[in-house]
Amino acid sequence: MKNFPKALALKLQQREANYALRELPFSKDSIDFASNDYLGFAKNETIFNETHEYLVQNNLKENGATGSRLISGNHSIYTTIENFIAKFHEVPAALIFNSGYDANVGFFSSVPQRNDVILYDELCHASIRDGIAMSNAKSYKFQHNDLEDLQSIIKRCHTEPVEVYVVTESVFSMDGDCPNLEELVSISKKYNCHLVIDEAHALGVFGESGEGLVQSLGFQNDVFARIITFGKGLGCHGAAVLGSDELKSYLVNFARSFIYTTGLSPHSVATIFIAYQQLQKGKVAMQKLKQNIQYFNQVKAQNGLKSLFVYSKSAIQCAIIPGNEKVKSIAANLQENGFDVKAILSPTVPEGQERLRFCLHSYNSEEEIFNVLQLLSNFVF
Repeated sequence: MKNFPKALALKLQQREANYALRELPFSKDSIDFASNDYLGFAKNETIFNETHEYLVQNNLKENGATGSRLISGNHSIYTTIENFIAKFHEVPAALIFNSGYDANVGFFSSVPQRNDVILYDELCHASIRDGIAMSNAKSYKFQHNDLEDLQSIIKRCHTEPVEVYVVTESVFSMDGDCPNLEELVSISKKYNCHLVIDEAHALGVFGESGEGLVQSLGFQNDVFARIITFGKGLGCHGAAVLGSDELKSYLVNFARSFIYTTGLSPHSVATIFIAYQQLQKGKVAMQKLKQNIQYFNQVKAQNGLKSLFVYSKSAIQCAIIPGNEKVKSIAANLQENGFDVKAILSPTVPEGQERLRFCLHSYNSEEEIFNVLQLLSNFVF
């Protein structure tokens, strides 16, 4: 295209030279070790059919009026589903956003105020960091899951009376590991901080009913806000911020990514509701996922691969293979053999921390897990 800005063209060329140019992947008929559909809900026919039945029974149109929820998009179904989500997660209130990105940007750009302090784990998701960048609050990162580093920064920040927000994830999307939530809660109480936890990759994976890591450990009353995302374990669109009634009211009034966007359609909101019901009923899928996580960890140890992987008991398993060119080559070999495994490149992760990211699912067979790890050992050794 003529007149494309030279600076932009140069940035694309640099990405390509570093083997880091992003391209949209094509859907292939291969074994899924890439999607976040941990429980198979995205292709669950029961959820699809029951969502349609729910809309018919409640005389709701599939799409309905479009617009911001503050204008014409606040369908009656929102109240029902938000109340259900709040009860399920044992909090006073829940507010649905269009995506996890919207929820994080809306929360962090509006809640912490000027002169407040945000302390966030250095590996927090881009959506959290983008929201923090839009905030008027001061922000400092602490070393990944290093709670001694966190405490030392808190002590420096408490030289004057300010609100301090401590931010982390219950399962990190690029490592699959978890923080010590018990100690985090203790530190937050000790220093009177507001603890905020993103549970995107814990919903549907941890807990008796897939309620997430915070609730499974009994800390739901000790966290100021939880951000949950439905596009992973629940296999559908949207997200929600969980917290107090006051927090919900504040976000409705000040979170720009909530105010100035078209609300989800009744069909999308109903799908969230039915997916939650399936979560309560479908414990077989959660149990199979847990078994697959255990089996994956056993097989990688048997194949001498344990040292390559970040320690994780979640559905996200990452093998560190430094160098964009090398990790892309191994991913391509796995894909050619029918396994959809994605390479995560720098600058998405720090240089030298490039990796293969394996996402495990309830529908992966033990044979598939064994074969993909056997292939990986052939390629790296």
